[in-house]
Order: sequence, then structure tokens, then C-alpha cells
Amino acid sequence: MDSNELIKKVRKIEIKTRGLSQNIFAGEYHSAFKGRGMMFSEVREYQYGDDIRDIDWNVTARHNHPYVKVYEEERELTVMLLVDVSASREFGAVGVEKREMIAEIAATIAFSAIQNNDKIGAIFFSDRVEKFITPKKGRKHILFLIRELLDFKPDHQGTNIAEAVRYFSDALKRRCTMFLISDFIDESDYRKPLTVAVNRHDVMAIQVYDKRDSELPNVGLMRIRDLETGHTQWIDTGSAATRKAYGKWWYKRQQSMSEALRSNRVDYVSVATDEDYVRALMGLFKNRSTV
Repeated sequence: MDSNELIKKVRKIEIKTRGLSQNIFAGEYHSAFKGRGMMFSEVREYQYGDDIRDIDWNVTARHNHPYVKVYEEERELTVMLLVDVSASREFGAVGVEKREMIAEIAATIAFSAIQNNDKIGAIFFSDRVEKFITPKKGRKHILFLIRELLDFKPDHQGTNIAEAVRYFSDALKRRCTMFLISDFIDESDYRKPLTVAVNRHDVMAIQVYDKRDSELPNVGLMRIRDLETGHTQWIDTGSAATRKAYGKWWYKRQQSMSEALRSNRVDYVSVATDEDYVRALMGLFKNRSTV
């Protein structure tokens, strides 16, 4: 992609996603994440209606009277985008390329974050961490982030979510909100790293997939290539048994992803490249704001 084409694409995404963040997501984003980043303010005497989980037992024992900890919402949050930049994001058979939708979703979240006066940063990963973008505020920073999403060329092709999440936990010590954006086509076991991350941070996941990831078309003999490994082979998509076996493989993969996320209490949403990601994100935010 040459520089003029890149600038036009960045501008197009900015116009679309900034409008979404201002007109649609601003309230939902704030409702979803207000109070998620809390800091200790003071201790005061227990009052009727206070949550007993906030009782400070050490102070209560000293004064022989119940006292509770009071928290206040942090003025700003740090939002981190863990973005899958592996070769499989280049695939696009139904709708737009995964790369394009991932960029739009990330940009929408980023503009929503700065509307809320939050910092935004990113970690790009393949089967290893490819790039770390320090969390900052401002339009210029977000435009830089979008350009990188659109034009970044990873050194490696595979996917390793576990490695990316481990790096995130080591790099970000202060509590933050993290969005893991990937197609989740990955053989690594990322449950334990997620457990560590969730204990310290607020973690969400967004799966972006192509309909052809989930099902084979009935077009007869077809040569397929794995974008991440380079492996190629011929398959007979006209065979109902072949299509059924592929569907079972995808279903098993989806079940494994869902189990790993749910067991770690990670809110997530899956959206296909020919679907409306706006509706998917709204659902994710609304679900969190009602919890």
C-alpha cells in the first residue's frame, strides 16, 4: 500500500469510527467501564446500606466498630489493544478482509477511549510479540495506531495468544482494560496466561472471523493453503462428508475458545466480516453495563 492510498484509508476509517464513538459508543463505553478502574480514597464508619465486602477488618478491629473502605473512580483508564497481526488476518472471502474489520474495531474503541479521557496503547502479536505501542492520548496518537494496523508487516506468520497475553501481564503492572482482538485460529493453550491477566486487569475478547473460516463452499475440487504455515493441499468440497468434517473441526475450535474465555470470566463477542460489528460491540458494552 503506497503512502497516498494509506493516508486515504486512514482518513476514511477515522471519519467512520470517530463518528461512531461520538454518536453511538460514547455513553455505552462510559457505562461499561465506569468504576472498573477504582482507587482507594479513605476509610469511614459503616453506614446502613454499605456493602459488607468493603469492610476494613483491620480498622474495625482496632476501633471495635465497623469501618468501610471508600473507593473513587480513577480519572482515567489505560486501554490496551492486543491485536492479532498473523497471516490469517489477510484472508477475506465473504465481506471485508479480517485486517480491515480489525482496524475499524480497534479505531472505534480507541476514539471511544479518548472521548472518555483514557489512554490507549497496543500490542501487535503473531506467534510472538511484534510491536508495543505505549499508551497515550490524542488524535495524532490514534491516527498513528490506525496507520500501523493497516500497514504493519509482521516478521512472523503464526499465532500465539498465550505469548501475547503473558507479555501484556509482564509489561502492564497497573490495572488497565484490555481488548484481545483476534480470529482465535491458534493452537496454543492460553487459559493460564488469561487467568493471570484477569486477576489484575479487566479483559475482554473480540473474535473476527470470515464465514469461509467456519464452513466450506460446495465448489468441487479446490486447492487450499494455510496462510500461517504455507501448507497446501487439494480437497473435494463437493463431498458432504468433507464439508461435515470441516464444520465439526470449526465447532470444536469455537467450543474450546468459548470454554477458555468463559472459565476466566472474560466477556467476549464473535463477529463475521460480513456482519455489523457496531451491533456486536454495542451488545458487548451493554452486557457489561448491566452486570
